[in-house]
Amino acid sequence: MSPALDDLLSEIERRAHGSARLLVAVAGPPGAGKSTLADRLHALLADRGLRSAVLPMDGFHLDNAILEERGDLARKGAPHTFDVRGLADLLRAVKSGGEVFVPVFDRARELAISAARCITPDDRIVIAEGNYLLLDQGRWAGLSDLFDLTVMVSPPIAELERRLQARWTHYGLTPAQIEAKVEGNDLPNGRLVIERSRTADFTFDLL
Repeated sequence: MSPALDDLLSEIERRAHGSARLLVAVAGPPGAGKSTLADRLHALLADRGLRSAVLPMDGFHLDNAILEERGDLARKGAPHTFDVRGLADLLRAVKSGGEVFVPVFDRARELAISAARCITPDDRIVIAEGNYLLLDQGRWAGLSDLFDLTVMVSPPIAELERRLQARWTHYGLTPAQIEAKVEGNDLPNGRLVIERSRTADFTFDLL
C-alpha cells in the first residue's frame, strides 16, 4: 500500500469516529480509476473493521431515449447528461443515515437500474465516486458541501487516453467509434474535470 493511500485510510478512519455517517467523494476524469480506488477503499476499510458502501454517480445517467430526443446521445457522460438534482437528493438522504437504495449503471446495456444497491444503516462510511462530484459549475457546484472528505484521481491525459481506448475496445467498438467516443466526448469531459473541479483533500495521479 502506498503511503498516500494509507494516509487517506487513516483520515477516513479518524473522521468516521463519532459520526453518524461519513460521506467521501472520489472524483476524476473518465478512465482515471475512480471505481478502482472506491472499491479498494471499501475492501481496505473492511479489513480495519469499518462498514462502508460505494455509491456510483453513473447510476444517474439520463436514459438513452431522453438523450436521443434532446440530440445529446453522442455526448452521454457530459455534465448535462446526468440527473444532478436526483443525485443531490439521494446524497442528502444518504448523509442523514438509515437505509437508502441507490441506482447502478449497467455499462454493458447502457442503462441505469433503479434501486440496484442497498446502503444499510450499518454502513457508516459511504464512498461516492464519479466524474463531476467536485465540479465547480452549474448545479454540480452545490454537491461539494455535502461531502466530509474529498479525493481527486487525475492521471496524465496521455494515460487517460490509453485507458479509454482500452475500455471501448473491450466493449467491441470499432476504431472509428472509439475515436468518436474518446476524442469527441471522453477527453473533453476529462479536461473539464481537471480544469474546473474544486481542490480535493487528497489527490492521486496514478493508481
